Amino acid sequence: VQLVESGGGLVQPGGSLRLSCVASGFTFSSAFMQWSRQAPGKGLEWMSTVYSAGRTLYADSIKGRFTISRDNAKNTVYLQMNSLKPDDTAVYYCSTAILGRTFRGQGTQVTVSS
Repeated sequence: VQLVESGGGLVQPGGSLRLSCVASGFTFSSAFMQWSRQAPGKGLEWMSTVYSAGRTLYADSIKGRFTISRDNAKNTVYLQMNSLKPDDTAVYYCSTAILGRTFRGQGTQVTVSS
C-alpha cells in the first residue's frame, strides 16, 4: 500500500489549496479514504472521510470550508480547502484502513500565513 500526498504549500489567510493523494497497492474503489492533519505541537486530528459509495463526513472545524472527493479512475482522493485560516496550518495526511491496519502517507505541509 502506498499513499502519496501533494498540493501543500504557503497560502495567505482566505486563500485556497487543493490537496491530492494518489493511492496504489490495494483496490482503491472499495476503500474508504480519510484526511487528517497534525498541527505543530498537537496530535493527529481527523478531518474528513469519503466512503466507497461517495458518502462524506467532516469535522466541525472544517465543515463548509473543505470538500473531500475521490476519482476512482485515477486512484486519487482530493481535499479542496477554501477560506483557509492560520489555524489550518499543519501537515496533512491521507489514510485508509485495510483488514484492521491503518496506512498513512508521508504528508504534505500546509502553511497559512500572511
